[in-house]
Amino acid sequence: MSITGVGITGFGKFPDISLRHLGTAAIDEALADSSLTPADVDLVVHANAVAGLLTGQEMTRGQVVTSGTGLVGKPLINVENACAGSSTGVHVALSAIRSGAYDTVLVVGTEKMSGKGTRAALDALTTAADVDRIEEFNRELTGRDGPADSFFMEVYAATCADYMARSGATAADFAEVAAKNSRHGSLNPKAQYRTARTADEVLASRPVAGPLTMLMCSPIADGAAALVLRANERVADRSAAVRVRASALRSGIPGGTEPVLEQRTIDAAYAEAGLGPVDLDVVEVHDAASPNELIVTEELGLCGPGEGVKLLRSGATRLGGRVPVNPSGGLVSRGHPVGATGAAQLVELVTQLRGRAGERQVEAARIGLAENAGGYTHPGGAACVVTILSKD
Repeated sequence: MSITGVGITGFGKFPDISLRHLGTAAIDEALADSSLTPADVDLVVHANAVAGLLTGQEMTRGQVVTSGTGLVGKPLINVENACAGSSTGVHVALSAIRSGAYDTVLVVGTEKMSGKGTRAALDALTTAADVDRIEEFNRELTGRDGPADSFFMEVYAATCADYMARSGATAADFAEVAAKNSRHGSLNPKAQYRTARTADEVLASRPVAGPLTMLMCSPIADGAAALVLRANERVADRSAAVRVRASALRSGIPGGTEPVLEQRTIDAAYAEAGLGPVDLDVVEVHDAASPNELIVTEELGLCGPGEGVKLLRSGATRLGGRVPVNPSGGLVSRGHPVGATGAAQLVELVTQLRGRAGERQVEAARIGLAENAGGYTHPGGAACVVTILSKD
């Protein structure tokens, strides 16, 4: 299977722009990029996480998003899988094509998180954990009673503390990750934040949880991203097609069963693709908080355990380095409209593998990997998808 078209809106806060408008823009761009019309699409897969809570559109979200397009009446599947929603949508699309039931599938991820205030958005995100156990989780994470200001940043802060203890990483190292990705984001015209920051600026920003400061945390965002996937025999023009080598989906296991969710998913993706870390040219990871990039680079095998900081300091993960990580700017700079994030990572990889990324182009990129995780099953994530793409 191949990705033959991609589309993405700018990410940011657009309180006056509807979810329908965002989705339509990404869909139209992806179809035009693939030189297809809505009539060529056999199935639509739509991903969204929190529209029910933040816009009131609890059901038939995909039908509403596509109501202004020529896709009306097509078979449509709505997918929700926390922050991994639209990468899960790609997994569903691939399964549909492999079944032989469909030849061409359009995947679109959408999210509108602005408009009701930060508190409402943070509360909506908290529902990606077991709501019956939130008070228990908060006590374990923070050591105090009462709700956390930002539940998931407390989760990341606890993860950071564990990582710092075993690796010797410091808050300054986390700031360097955010600064690196802000430089990348400054080159991405679709990024929410396009200002290159220094590590000192990141450290000096408002404290959020543990060692995390505001500029290390992904922002509230609106946006949409779409991809067209086709069976290889239906791809007429191979010059712009990007092959899907692996799409591994796994769920979290409560209670801390090892290996952790991300590691299990990464291992499955490498096995499916018949590839390994040495083969990767460009990587997008789920840095909802900047320290997570260091952790995932180790899980990916780009360096040894505890050596993520060393890899960062070597310059290997910067543009121009051995294996650039988050050339899009990552979630912290590009933005994190939850349901659109996984698709946005893949839009970036397709753009890189086609050689069309402009100032942020990774030289001679042929193989790319995206790691997209979300939710919480204590003490780890709830869902993870790892996708590997190649330009043959």
